[in-house]
Amino acid sequence: MAAAMDWLPWSLLLFSLTCDTGAFYVPGVAPINFHQNDPVEIKAVKLTSSRTQLPYEYYSLPFCQPSKITYKAENLGEVLRGDRIVNTPFQVLMNSEKKCEVLCGQSNKPVTLTVEQSRLVAERISEDYYVHLIADNLPVATRLELYSNRDGDDKKKEKDVQFEHGYRLGFTDVNKIYLHNHLSFILYYHREDLEEDQEHTYRVVRFEVIPQSIRLEDLKADEKSSCTLPEGTNSSPQEIDPAKENQLLFTYSVRWEESDIKWASRWDTYLTMSDVQIHWFSIINSVVVVFFLSGILSMIIIRTLRKDIANYNKEDDIEDTMEESGWKLVHGDVFRPPQYPMILSSLLGSGIQLFCMILIVIFVAMLGMLSPSSRGALMTTACFLFMFMGVFGGFSAGRLYRTLKGHRWKKGAFCTATLYPGVVFGICFVLNCFIWGKHSSGAVPFPTMVALLCMWFGISLPLVYLGYYFGFRKQPYDNPVRTNQIPRQIPEQRWYMNRFVGILMAGILPFGAMFIELFFIFSAIWENQFYYLFGFLFLVFIILVVSCSQISIVMVYFQLCAEDYRWWWRNFLVSGGSAFYVLVYAIFYFVNKLDIVEFIPSLLYFGYTALMVLSFWLLTGTIGFYAAYMFVRKIYAAVKID
Repeated sequence: MAAAMDWLPWSLLLFSLTCDTGAFYVPGVAPINFHQNDPVEIKAVKLTSSRTQLPYEYYSLPFCQPSKITYKAENLGEVLRGDRIVNTPFQVLMNSEKKCEVLCGQSNKPVTLTVEQSRLVAERISEDYYVHLIADNLPVATRLELYSNRDGDDKKKEKDVQFEHGYRLGFTDVNKIYLHNHLSFILYYHREDLEEDQEHTYRVVRFEVIPQSIRLEDLKADEKSSCTLPEGTNSSPQEIDPAKENQLLFTYSVRWEESDIKWASRWDTYLTMSDVQIHWFSIINSVVVVFFLSGILSMIIIRTLRKDIANYNKEDDIEDTMEESGWKLVHGDVFRPPQYPMILSSLLGSGIQLFCMILIVIFVAMLGMLSPSSRGALMTTACFLFMFMGVFGGFSAGRLYRTLKGHRWKKGAFCTATLYPGVVFGICFVLNCFIWGKHSSGAVPFPTMVALLCMWFGISLPLVYLGYYFGFRKQPYDNPVRTNQIPRQIPEQRWYMNRFVGILMAGILPFGAMFIELFFIFSAIWENQFYYLFGFLFLVFIILVVSCSQISIVMVYFQLCAEDYRWWWRNFLVSGGSAFYVLVYAIFYFVNKLDIVEFIPSLLYFGYTALMVLSFWLLTGTIGFYAAYMFVRKIYAAVKID
């Protein structure tokens, strides 16, 4: 995918990403050229609702079915997302319009929904379900026209056009439920420029739908499956009574319009749905605040350290200076191995694995190689990368375990390969059982689960063992001072040195750097939006690494000055303090932004949120730990120890 390029094109590419981060992407698939009257296949993806968080496959509801139902072979990411792409009976021909056509059933034989089917359809409509279709791999969108100047004259009203993904299954009005049984498809094509004597080819560049609800009596259909739509607003909507059988017709119309949008830019409509201006201001604000605070922290810590080291290295009055400050007093205990070194090194190994995976995924996505047109590519890439990054996680865990005087490397390697992935798999399996019970397409099928287990034990586990073996054999980290045989007594600590207070203080700065981005990510996950601002995300990730490192160094410095040398576990926990704020924000988002009331959707939300918080704690804790470890080794190497 990444062809050999000279430095100049790379520089231009990175410059273009910096200038317009959200717009550039590699389309991911080759364009399909259609000739006049070529069939354009309409496929169904799934039904989704932000109220239930449970996707369902298209034919879980009694829609019209083709003579043969064919499901598309899906990648791992699509299966995990709950996509079940399937063919539909819609007959659409390139640049050929249809006024109104009956999808199934006839005027004298309409579709009859049983009481059970009617109840199911009514339930899905009341739960705000959306239907997702695709044409030429382009998702359907519903146009929303918003008027910004509502108080002024009609002439001065400015139309703000936005799009929402999919179309609403139906709507409720005065306790009555209505189904959208007529779909008006509007497809936009771009005519390709060709040489003379060649037939014109067309490319699909936008796919819109206008859903309508029209009752059976107002739809006039003939024997050739054609129908006539009622004029104006004379018709009544198609009501679905959940207590009895309902008769209706599923109909559709097709309209084609020429567009100037080129094929390579056809996803821009979907990727610019959020307010980018607010995003820019927020990101710039975060960058300025974080770098300003980071600069202040760096100045304070560097000036204080220089003064400390200069004082310590004076030969005169050494006893007086040792009484003034405390971090040199613990030089004989600062590298004393902590409790449970195997678990600590295993968690840090998983943190390194996560860090490498996230860094590569965001960077590759920023270059445009994980386009939304390649469905499930992001999730698939993340899963495989996490497996293959096991070698780096194992190596770092093995070397640290040896540094902490560990001896059982085989048990340590097994712990690294299974501790974090085991927790993730266990939580996902429990949640999956609940999703299975709801017959949702979001449930991971049993063969896919077996395949994931095979990847875990067949790829990740051996690679972790391999990395751990070489890491354990490598020379341990060189600590600049020797550890005393008898541990030093730790004085009573002030209230602000409490671990939870440290978590609260250390988490503010990293969370402040990324909480705006967190809103967009949560919207993408829980409200079925596309997230494609990976240029912003890469910038935020760099800021997160810098802020976590600096706050971790400050916290460990204060701890050592208080003559508390038990910094290993404390620093790992405190550095991940921003994960606590992510949890608080997730609860705030659940209460204020989502309309979830049922038990299972709430369980899914908090279950997946717990996984996100755990992963984020591992990531930030690992970044902070290694920054603090380098800092501690550096400062103790700079002073003369008798």
